[in-house]
Amino acid sequence: MIRLLIADDHPVVRAGLRAVLECEPDFAIVAEAATAERAVELAAEPGVDVVLMDLQFGPGSAMNGAQATAAITARAGAPRVLVVTTYDTDADTLPALEAGATGYLLKDAPPEELAQAVRAAAAGRSALAPSVADRLLERMRTPAAALSARETEVLGLVADGLTNQQVSQRLHLSQATVKSHLVHIYTKLGVDSRTAAVREARQQGLIR
Repeated sequence: MIRLLIADDHPVVRAGLRAVLECEPDFAIVAEAATAERAVELAAEPGVDVVLMDLQFGPGSAMNGAQATAAITARAGAPRVLVVTTYDTDADTLPALEAGATGYLLKDAPPEELAQAVRAAAAGRSALAPSVADRLLERMRTPAAALSARETEVLGLVADGLTNQQVSQRLHLSQATVKSHLVHIYTKLGVDSRTAAVREARQQGLIR
């Protein structure tokens, strides 16, 4: 029996996932969490094999799904984490996978694909949504042109309207480091301005 923890801030989503997963004879829903912090707490208790983790939680949670994933997987003997979210940009997938997520699936995946991903995660095998897998393969083929996780994070904040100073404060970097990241981003994307970089990155699906 694979014991599952569902972590999502939307009750309707949790109910939907429960309804789908409870149809599988080898699954048991043992806990639910409405915040990332609660997911970390519950995942630390014995009796959880796989955590189904959303990436974005509401204002009641100070952590996001990637941070919660890192906290969970840092413990010895931790359960596997399968991200189940609506976001599939590099800004979302890279931090989650680097945090230790075993799999990454989108919420519009068919029920049978979700069940297969849960079983794969429980067995320690990776399970990736096709769009995510394709993007990762493309990054491997053209590593020089791919944005790093930090560059993606910087550009995402720029897209949100933050100045270099605000980005440096948010990420605890010097302004010189932020400027260096932006120079590398411009070169990789073949642009020469912040606006053009954001536009090109959105067209390529690198940021939301």
